Amino acid sequence: MLSKKENFLETVKKEGAPDRLVDQWEAVELIYADPINIAQMPEVKRGGTGKNNWGMTMIWPEDQPTWAPYHTEETILVKDVSTWRDQLEVPVLDFPAEAWAPFRAKADEIDRSEKLPTAFMHSGLFERLHGVMGFEGALTGMLEFPEEYLDLCKAIGDERIRETAQMIEYLDPEMILFHDDWGMKHSLFMNPKHWRKFIKPHYVELYKLCRDADVLVMHHADSFLEPIAEDLVELGIDIWQGALPENDIPKLQEQFAGRLTMMGGIDASLVDRADTTEAVIRGEARRACAEYGPGGHFIPCMTYGGPDSNIFPNVDATVSDEIGLYNKDTYGI
Repeated sequence: MLSKKENFLETVKKEGAPDRLVDQWEAVELIYADPINIAQMPEVKRGGTGKNNWGMTMIWPEDQPTWAPYHTEETILVKDVSTWRDQLEVPVLDFPAEAWAPFRAKADEIDRSEKLPTAFMHSGLFERLHGVMGFEGALTGMLEFPEEYLDLCKAIGDERIRETAQMIEYLDPEMILFHDDWGMKHSLFMNPKHWRKFIKPHYVELYKLCRDADVLVMHHADSFLEPIAEDLVELGIDIWQGALPENDIPKLQEQFAGRLTMMGGIDASLVDRADTTEAVIRGEARRACAEYGPGGHFIPCMTYGGPDSNIFPNVDATVSDEIGLYNKDTYGI
């Protein structure tokens, strides 16, 4: 029987031979705390508002599990992308080795024979764009002022590349989890040609940095991404995490032919809600395993972007238990 890490890596390899389905995040050890992530955390508490290091206003409603950007006419930072340099100062995070030392010490405690030490980069390029411009501005700006929009993309992207390079140098991760949602349940947020013009170039450079350092790329996007499926492969993404079942996962498995692994398929909107039942949770987890497991290069997982991110108690544990039962029934493990 393969270890959890071995089974994960065999699942991701193009010609790998896993002996069972990976149980969600079982092989991943996320390194949430580091100088960059701490610097970017907003000063906001439940029920209030606050700001992050970009000056973005965040709100955390009492009845919500976390914070989110708060956009009003007053709080939007970039109101006119044609003059964005006059409105936004991109923060530069460049920490010396000594600032990383305690976090590297914690990373070194991870048993690399059992787990993949995984750094975490939240708020990808598009998420940062609509964070500083508002969602409407992030979509209309690329049409109204394309050259200035490209300059803003490069400024934000260059900073993210600088931050990622530090993570690789000082944490020595085997994988990095990047977050950037590019669509809704049934469509992209933008025309694929605009995504390719404004968003993709940043990720070409960013993910080349990871490949050159032999760091696996896990990209979270709980989105409909079928129109840019081949682009995901071109970017060198190893694991597309958060793959919604609204995507035709069996068709994509055949299309990818082992070049990319999908992680998700279990619809969080069905199982992680106040009125769900254990039978519904188990049924959705079993459906995903049975429907997508035989196609290979698939990791059943709730479509959220991290472990233990369920809102309601016992959902995550029930999903994992059902994956275990499926593995026992199907693979005898």
